[in-house]
Amino acid sequence: MSNGDITFHTRKWVRPEDLNANGTLFGGSLLRWIDEEAAIYAIVQLGNGLAVTKYMSEINFVSSARQGDLIEMGLTATHFGRTSLTMRAEVRNMFTRESILTIEKIVFVNLGEDGKPAAHGYDAITYDRDRVPRQHLGHFEPQD
Repeated sequence: MSNGDITFHTRKWVRPEDLNANGTLFGGSLLRWIDEEAAIYAIVQLGNGLAVTKYMSEINFVSSARQGDLIEMGLTATHFGRTSLTMRAEVRNMFTRESILTIEKIVFVNLGEDGKPAAHGYDAITYDRDRVPRQHLGHFEPQD
């Protein structure tokens, strides 16, 4: 994956609570951050707060980070399905510029108010303006 494919959206500071027993960044913390960033990315691309993680491909940890390092997480949309958005992710260390992790495929599914997959109506990424949901994300209640 070339750096030109990714737009870096989020930076994190590696703190003591993010470390594993080896004193390096705990993979679980990193995956939580990526899933959150991917969810936000899906929400603003699909204009719907009802989007959920469907699938993550192989996760390739290629290096790590230590306490005090700053990392960048980046995503890019690779495919818009009728009800889904597929993206890829890369995380890199801002100090060393080394890649920490890559995930070639993360799929989010757009849901309707009934909690079932629903068409989102888009076929391309938006760079000019986010598609912000019209409802506050805390007010969604699935219908029975």
